[in-house]
Amino acid sequence: MRLTIEGMSCNHCKMRVENSLKALEGVKDVEVDLGTGVATISTTKEIDDSLLKEAVEDAGYTLKGIEREDG
Repeated sequence: MRLTIEGMSCNHCKMRVENSLKALEGVKDVEVDLGTGVATISTTKEIDDSLLKEAVEDAGYTLKGIEREDG
């Protein structure tokens, strides 16, 4: 799945978001691209949108969109 995140500008921002999302149960891996503002997440189970939003906001940023892959 991919999250569009607003407000990240440096590697510290990237690490904060990655660590916050990795702390969620079911998140296997997170990779943030600062250039696009997109976090790509691998999961072991379905994660509720509200939990993703909360994790991003707890890191200090704004979740603008969630794109889930089919299958």
